[in-house]
Amino acid sequence: MKRFSNKVVLAAFAALAGSRAAAELVDRVAAVVNSEIITLSEVEKRAAPELALLTDATKDRAAQRNKIIHEALDQLVADRLMDWQLKEQHVEVTDQEVDAAAENLKVQNGFDDKKLEEALKSQGMTVASWKNDVLRKQLARLKLIRSKVEGKVKVSDDDVRSAYQKWLRMEAGDAEVRARHILIKLDANAPPEEVERTRQKAQKITEEARQPGVDFAELAKRKGEGASAAEGGDLGYFPRGVMLAEFEKVAFALQPGEVSDPVRTSFGWHVIKLEERRAVPVKSYQEMEATLREKLRAAQLEKASESYIQELKQSAVVELKI
Repeated sequence: MKRFSNKVVLAAFAALAGSRAAAELVDRVAAVVNSEIITLSEVEKRAAPELALLTDATKDRAAQRNKIIHEALDQLVADRLMDWQLKEQHVEVTDQEVDAAAENLKVQNGFDDKKLEEALKSQGMTVASWKNDVLRKQLARLKLIRSKVEGKVKVSDDDVRSAYQKWLRMEAGDAEVRARHILIKLDANAPPEEVERTRQKAQKITEEARQPGVDFAELAKRKGEGASAAEGGDLGYFPRGVMLAEFEKVAFALQPGEVSDPVRTSFGWHVIKLEERRAVPVKSYQEMEATLREKLRAAQLEKASESYIQELKQSAVVELKI
């Protein structure tokens, strides 16, 4: 179940939506960054995908919403500060770099040209506008950060061996599962009444799937709205860390043959059936070395990047209004 919710792409979509909102209306000021205003509508646009996952049943919903809003604002402040640096340091991204990044994202998410075009159209963009106005800026920000922190990243062989031992303790005895699902599609920004309508639809499918003798695969073919419906909703075997967190949490908690209550993700509502669970052979150090080294390197890059953003904030005039 590949997903297009890559952090760079989502941030890019949200940033573009936010800039349009700011141009279209005058609303509450959420922050001022070096005399530049960030509006509340921009913040809400950036936070929209995560806010859409909140329901009336969400524990501490108001607190969760407040947290999401402030995290989105923090991201927008960081974007503004980096954009100032991009201008000052004349960071540029070539057309070849943009095209290569776009192709890489397509491969990572299992998209062909048509699927990419449809995904961007749902966000109000064309492929050309996404590449020129959004992806290019995201790549420039990434290039800026890497130029500032790359030299600080050092991963030793001892670091990798230590990481392998920790990984070994966690992974030994873990399992992978084979599951099927029936997806009822729902837009991430759907209104509450649509959320409830589709939830009820998924709940009825759950009840039908739990009836004795019901063939879940055939039910998925008839009522599923996802790409896997034609294959009876079969997702094959997968380990932890592959699927969306909300989906994975439920799938791994099921027993073979058990059908879940409806589970909401950014794709919509899922009814999941666990087909089988099996042990995963533990990989050797040689098999894991490159993966762990890159994981450690990415973690150090992220930490150094956060430090760089904090330095930018400390040297700027940032006034939060919410």
